[in-house]
Amino acid sequence: MKTSAAVPFRPSARSHPAAGRTVVRAGPLAFVVRRRAAAAGLLLIVLTAAATLVSLGVGSTFIAPLDVVRALAGDGPSTVVVQDLRLPRIVLGLAVGAVLGLSGALLQAVSRNPLASPDVVGVSQGAGLAATLVMSAGLGSAWLGPFALLGGLAAAAAVFAVSGRHGLAAHRFVLGGVAVALALKALTEVFIVGADPIEGQRARIWLAGSLAGLGHRETLTLLVPVLLLAPVLVWAGRAMDTTALDDDVARGLGVRVVRRRLALAGVAVVLAALATSQAGAVDFVALAAPQLARRLVRAERPPLACAALTGALLTVVADLIARTAFAPVQLPVGVLTAALGGPYLLWLLVRRRNR
Repeated sequence: MKTSAAVPFRPSARSHPAAGRTVVRAGPLAFVVRRRAAAAGLLLIVLTAAATLVSLGVGSTFIAPLDVVRALAGDGPSTVVVQDLRLPRIVLGLAVGAVLGLSGALLQAVSRNPLASPDVVGVSQGAGLAATLVMSAGLGSAWLGPFALLGGLAAAAAVFAVSGRHGLAAHRFVLGGVAVALALKALTEVFIVGADPIEGQRARIWLAGSLAGLGHRETLTLLVPVLLLAPVLVWAGRAMDTTALDDDVARGLGVRVVRRRLALAGVAVVLAALATSQAGAVDFVALAAPQLARRLVRAERPPLACAALTGALLTVVADLIARTAFAPVQLPVGVLTAALGGPYLLWLLVRRRNR
């Protein structure tokens, strides 16, 4: 069939009510939009924006929502408090939560297990051990992020070595990750006990996952590599469609199952290590965000975009509660998310046992 070189841009939409999808055409390009996923994404954007606005206004000094908007525009007496004190921390929380949501969605799709997350399979513990070594050695904070990133990647390599010999089977991946995580956590405690008391306390605060004192520098350090990985994330979103298939069916379709799982798991590990290296071990977000997004969209696998938005929303809300619920004491955000993650994990275990 012969087509002209220049095709005019004439968007059109064709609905498929049974499938809940809409095909949007723009010239030679066609996009499949899942209407429920789009509606869920829009709802999550609105909720995240509202949570961000509230978090910018609530603190030791309350700022009304209209004054927050004015301060964001650079007008009003609250500009310094909003733009210099609260906004950098909240932006980092949004970025960390979104990246952890992406990582958890990829890991759970690969393992086909809702219990898989970076803090369960050892990535967070590897980053924590490396960060503890840096603090115990008295090195500067400039070394903290790079060593934590390397520690998370090294822990993931150990998990792959344990579970990847037989095609990265789901149960071996999760069990191997739990074993590596426990070993690394024990080593971390050994180094903390033997370290200087001040450095040991500093390491414990970092391991709890805190956004206090962090801001735009950590956000840029996190987001620049993530933006460079954007094409890989687009591929991952499409590759995840085959992860729910049986291995024999996937091979029959020409999919290299083991290679695809390893590639998706590798992307998830890099994302989790990046987030942990900048904000510490913020538990529960990567575990819960994909499952909450999946139930919201009613999909067979966690959707990447909605998982990222859910992770950002959870982190901002948790940080708001951690800052204000026990004022003037401010808890690390990881303490609150871990406290919520325990009951959620038990609920998942009970639900899976009943099934």
